[in-house]
Amino acid sequence: MPKYKMFPKSSMRHRIVKSGMKTLAVIIGVITCFVVLFTAYQYQVSDNRDRTGDKQLSQQVLDYQPLLQKYLKKHGLEDYTGILLALMMQESGGRGTDPMQSSESYCGAIGCIDDPELSVKQGVAHFAHVLGQADGDVRLALQSYNFGPGFIRYVNERGGKYTEELAVDYSAKMYEKLKSSIEFRCIREESKELNACYGDIKYVDAVLAYYEDAKTVTDGDKVLIAMNES
Repeated sequence: MPKYKMFPKSSMRHRIVKSGMKTLAVIIGVITCFVVLFTAYQYQVSDNRDRTGDKQLSQQVLDYQPLLQKYLKKHGLEDYTGILLALMMQESGGRGTDPMQSSESYCGAIGCIDDPELSVKQGVAHFAHVLGQADGDVRLALQSYNFGPGFIRYVNERGGKYTEELAVDYSAKMYEKLKSSIEFRCIREESKELNACYGDIKYVDAVLAYYEDAKTVTDGDKVLIAMNES
């Protein structure tokens, strides 16, 4: 008769328990890894959520941040980096040789700037000029960047505070004055309906929509606070 080695019941139970604990440890390890990875993913999604959507700055614009800061520093306006990034995004998306669309303020004609650094230098200088004339009113300065400094005089004669209604009125007035000698393109349907095709009557809102993204990559909150208090 063959001989079989017999194991005590306690030894068999010990091996079963030990095997079960190993399996449990593996399961706990897998669950832990899943929780860690899921948490990291959620954090990344949450972190990216602030910079997603239709009004996100392009990488081309973000690449200009050091150059913008260089020239803003010369005017003591480093806190306005986010505003200028948003402005550039509205003007060109960071594309082309005149990303700040500075030609008209530089030489009085479209297309005379073909050097991106000159465009940034002039764009910052133009913004600094209208911001000073607007006595720090960022919204008035932004609309004047688009309309020209004449808008500041127009506003000062009518209470001295920017409103979209004044922007529409000024645009309509200038359009009526110049449409016989200059070919205008109404960039918004609303502008066409209002006969206000000079510049962009929604320029301030358009720039500030990008500022929501710009302030996540700059320290421009002080500017936003000042704007909300104005």
